[in-house]
Order: sequence, then C-alpha cells, then structure tokens
Amino acid sequence: MKRYLGLDLGTKTLGVAITDPSNSLIFPRCTLHFSREDYDKAIELLKPIIEQEKITDIAIGLPLNMDGSKGFASQRTLNFIPKLEQLGVNVFTVDERLTSVEAERLLHENNLRSREFKDKVDMEAAALILESFLRSIT
Repeated sequence: MKRYLGLDLGTKTLGVAITDPSNSLIFPRCTLHFSREDYDKAIELLKPIIEQEKITDIAIGLPLNMDGSKGFASQRTLNFIPKLEQLGVNVFTVDERLTSVEAERLLHENNLRSREFKDKVDMEAAALILESFLRSIT
C-alpha cells in the first residue's frame, strides 16, 4: 500500500507532513533543520522517517513565480529531487505558490503565536502541499 509524505523545502529547513496509514488524514510531522543549503544533511535527516513510516511517494512543493515561471528557488527544488529518488521513492512536484501564506493565515486564525511559529508554518505548508497532491490524484 502507498504511503505519502509532503515536503516544503527551504534553504535551512524542510517542513514534513505525512498521511496516516490509510491515507485518509494528513498530519504536520516535523521541521528538519540543517545548515544553509546542506541538502545532503536534509536527506540524512529525512531518510529515517521514510524508512520507519514506509513512505512510497513524496509530494514536494515547487516554488513557482507568480506568473508560473520557474526561478532560482524552483531550480533548488529540482536539484533536490534526484537525492530523494535515490531513497527509492516516487517524487511528484506540486505548485506551492502561496502555501506558506496560507499556512501562516491558518495558524494565526488558531491564535498560534510562539517561538516555534516558523517551524509550524513549514510543517503546515508541507501539509497543504500534500493535501493538494492527494486531491489531484483522486
């Protein structure tokens, strides 16, 4: 059975969201931290999650410009994808325009204000990316 992970890649963080074993619910899981653009470290931190949770498919946000074109941030994500594929998972890109803005809005609506806010935004953005992907395949 398939098991899905959603990722929101930044320059120093990786927001992670996961489905439950039945793939009917999505949970923000964690935010992984690494040195600026040390994506090998990001993979090292992500690998145990993929193995423990038996992940088969990953939806990763592709940060497009507002006009739909690919910019510098998109290229960073596209360069990260082969590293993910080496872990034996299928990788799919999802247009992530405004997911962080939406994640911040949701967290503010729930009156969440704390020092961990940025981590929660990254996890929530990953959950929105995963939700968008799952809607697109059903």
